[in-house]
Amino acid sequence: MSRIGKKPIVVPAGVTVTVDGHKVTVKGPKGTLTKEFNKNLTIALEDGHVVVTRPDDSIEMRALHGTTRALIHNMVVGVSEGFKKVLNLVGVGYRAAVKGKGLELALGYSHPVIIDEIPNITFAVEKNTTIIVEGIEKDVVGQVAAVIRSKRAPEPYKGKGVKYADEVIRRKEGKKS
Repeated sequence: MSRIGKKPIVVPAGVTVTVDGHKVTVKGPKGTLTKEFNKNLTIALEDGHVVVTRPDDSIEMRALHGTTRALIHNMVVGVSEGFKKVLNLVGVGYRAAVKGKGLELALGYSHPVIIDEIPNITFAVEKNTTIIVEGIEKDVVGQVAAVIRSKRAPEPYKGKGVKYADEVIRRKEGKKS
């Protein structure tokens, strides 16, 4: 049995969950998320908890059971608290600035790197070198942070580049003379 899939999802105060067959809508203070799930899984709202059950123990249903529960839990957390990723710029002259609702990065190239506005995502910059990506969809926040990091991934010799705040860069020793 799936340990994750069996756990009920607690719906906090201020969040409403609507289940319409296989379509789940979650409304909260930060916004609204709607997602469709597999028709074979049963999603029910029982006294303040969302419960996901599967019809049989086939490999496909076991895989979808925990995944569906995790996705619904992320929707509930997203509309109530939101998700955020913190990135740090390491390097001389590396800096970031919010331009409108987009982001402008100076990463050592001859031109600025522009990240356009993305729906439901907000950018914040602290001290010109710390970027905070916030939003209600966990996968979108992670993808946007990964795209920003890919513009100048950290290198192992000096550690320069864009890195996650909790990331540890394995450093290499330079040439021996």
